[in-house]
Amino acid sequence: MLLKRLTEASGVSGNEKEVRDIIIEEIKDHVDNYEIDKIGNVIVYKKGNVKGPRLLIAAHMDEVGLMVSDIDDSGLIKFIPVGGIDKRILVSKRVKVGNKKIDGVIGAKPIHLQKAKERKNALDLKQLYVDIGTYSKEETEKLIKIGDYISFDSDFREFGDNLIKAKALDDRIGCALLIELLQTDNEFDIYGAFTVMEEVGLRGAGPAAFKIEPDIAIILEGTTCADLENSDTHLQATRLGEGPAISLMDRTTYFNKELRDLLIKVAHENNIKYQYRKTSVGGNDSGTIHLSKEGVKTATISVPCRNIHTPVSVINKSDYENAYNLLQASIKKILEGGIN
Repeated sequence: MLLKRLTEASGVSGNEKEVRDIIIEEIKDHVDNYEIDKIGNVIVYKKGNVKGPRLLIAAHMDEVGLMVSDIDDSGLIKFIPVGGIDKRILVSKRVKVGNKKIDGVIGAKPIHLQKAKERKNALDLKQLYVDIGTYSKEETEKLIKIGDYISFDSDFREFGDNLIKAKALDDRIGCALLIELLQTDNEFDIYGAFTVMEEVGLRGAGPAAFKIEPDIAIILEGTTCADLENSDTHLQATRLGEGPAISLMDRTTYFNKELRDLLIKVAHENNIKYQYRKTSVGGNDSGTIHLSKEGVKTATISVPCRNIHTPVSVINKSDYENAYNLLQASIKKILEGGIN
């Protein structure tokens, strides 16, 4: 299964090669041209028969993770976060370290030895370490080095009522949607960008948009799902199973109203379930794409994702399927002259 392959691959920001190789393998026989730019984005062109605005569909390849920052005398590994990670979820998690994917586990001082004050607070990152089963600095240095990437070790699973759990659903969901679009015979021209380093400041999307020079861009994302019983509805960014989310605004973008209205109209016309992304926290690749050159009209279609930026996130398959249906129908409407 495509999403299984993508999520189980390691692609911490700045180290996306394994994910990029899977993507290229999947798309190379279905597009007219692809290239890897200087910072690692995959830029794709698929020719169609219908001319219209220059349209870019973008999704980022990277995931949050960790990086080796030091090795102590006992062989334990110290690390720094790559992207936004809640330190409270790290203790006892399984990880893969370095290019050799050495098995490891994140550890800390056991609760029996913690002082009362320590037990009341989340452990700081400097109190955590990765144990790869070695007993000295010399042993560890034979296997890994400072600067190596550390990714979460989490298997893809289907479970419950139409749900999927896996790591890196943000944004391998978007990558899978874009791959499926490129593998389908369509009548319209499409530029695609599988971008790098979104989780550390939207770094890849700007150069990609600068090269493609799109008129319109749709960003495909996994987004925060906070459908908790004890939270007010206006604080629930999205809800699982209620359809793909259309963004109003976020920390990096005020999304184009005309394009957003088109997505909503298409959803109603095609009986596609959708929801609004109600909160404005966070951001995505639109933050740099919409500012490229003379400016780009952007919108975001997101799949709600519980436990985002953790080793095990959760999505509803129906949200994914409706996101794809909305994407296809919206592109057709855009290129029929639905927006200029």
